[in-house]
Amino acid sequence: MQILFSKPLFPNILGITIVLVLSGWLMVQAEGNWIFITAIILVEFLVISIIFMQFYNKYTRPLNKASKTVNEMIKGNYSARFNNSNSEEMEQLSKNINKLARNMNEISIQEQMQSEQLTSIIDNMKNGLALIDEKGYVHLVNRGFLEMFHGKEKQYRGHLYYEVFENEAMHDVVQKTFLYEQPVKEQFKIKRGLSKNYMEVIAAPIFNDHNMIKGAVLVIYDITELKRLEKIRKDFVANVSHELRTPITSIRGFAETLKEKQHDEKAAADFIDIIFKESYRLQLLIEDLLELSRLEREGFQLEKEDFNVKQMIDAVLPSLEQKAAKKDLHFTTSISPGINVFADSEKLKQVIINLVDNAINYTPSGGNVSLNVAEEKNHVHISIKDTGIGIEQKAISRVFERFYRVDKDRSRNTGGTGLGLAIVKHIVEVHQGEIVVESEVNKGTAVHVYIPKD
Repeated sequence: MQILFSKPLFPNILGITIVLVLSGWLMVQAEGNWIFITAIILVEFLVISIIFMQFYNKYTRPLNKASKTVNEMIKGNYSARFNNSNSEEMEQLSKNINKLARNMNEISIQEQMQSEQLTSIIDNMKNGLALIDEKGYVHLVNRGFLEMFHGKEKQYRGHLYYEVFENEAMHDVVQKTFLYEQPVKEQFKIKRGLSKNYMEVIAAPIFNDHNMIKGAVLVIYDITELKRLEKIRKDFVANVSHELRTPITSIRGFAETLKEKQHDEKAAADFIDIIFKESYRLQLLIEDLLELSRLEREGFQLEKEDFNVKQMIDAVLPSLEQKAAKKDLHFTTSISPGINVFADSEKLKQVIINLVDNAINYTPSGGNVSLNVAEEKNHVHISIKDTGIGIEQKAISRVFERFYRVDKDRSRNTGGTGLGLAIVKHIVEVHQGEIVVESEVNKGTAVHVYIPKD
């Protein structure tokens, strides 16, 4: 009953009631005049039709339009609008629907932006990523994954993981993740021709609000570089142990012999001389190791200054010339007097000493060694050339490795630690410079160092 007397309906109901009462009274007064009664019925029909048309135009038609607008919004068309001001109720409804459409449009734009950002982040990850549902179907693979396995998206999406993942380790982590419902990690190798890539895959389960597993996410890391560094570290430890063991064994052995006192004075002097040489070699090795450690330390700073290159080299030439003369080598220099450079002079001295020393050590008597310094645009070009034993092409890329020796026996006989070129490379690199080696077996070697002037 309350609805009948509500503001929208009451005027129409009142109008219809008045028409019916009035027409009934007129029919009673007509007393069988059918023409008059027919006229009254037609007028009554017309008036009631007008009332219903007004109600329809005011409420029913706007509601139909509002319903169509809402249907458009359900389809995702948030630009649809409904405008009607026939009544306060319809005007309020149109405002609310339009406000809802604007809010939904803003939410849609934000969701699209977040989706695009998430897609961009996932696709630009260097690591591979794959998403698998609870039935084992692949739902997503990112660009990093496709680059790692040289595949296309259509090869993976919508397929069962065990049909498209070629590596058994990946099958294993997925199965264990679903079985144990906890993260699982595995490592595996991928062979491509002669090269090997080492991968690590971590699979983590995905749970819904009811703590039921709904899938798994796989993240694949390329750990080839880490494996390479790990191998270098292991080789370094093994090489250091070997290099330290040799002099220590000699020192200990001859010291024990001296302790027994069952030898003449000449033999004792020879033993002492050997102990001295081995201890000196041990000292050089430790100093080179400490120097490498300082160069590789994070935050290492060069002590740069502006100095004349010729004056710096002249300070170390006498000792190098003397060593070359002892081996009967022809040692020449060509250094422009006006070259200045902003660099660490002590470190560059070390570079020149190590490179010239190497050239002298690996050049037979009667050979040639030359040191040349020239200015080239924004760089100082230092080149050391010799006519020594040379280096095989396949070994050139390894000469800067720690403890790598082209001729191991000769290097040890000359007191080399196997770290000199590694130190040289580090010094050049911290100067933002470049070092290049050219060599031919039995013809000689040329080492070119380029140091920025500023």
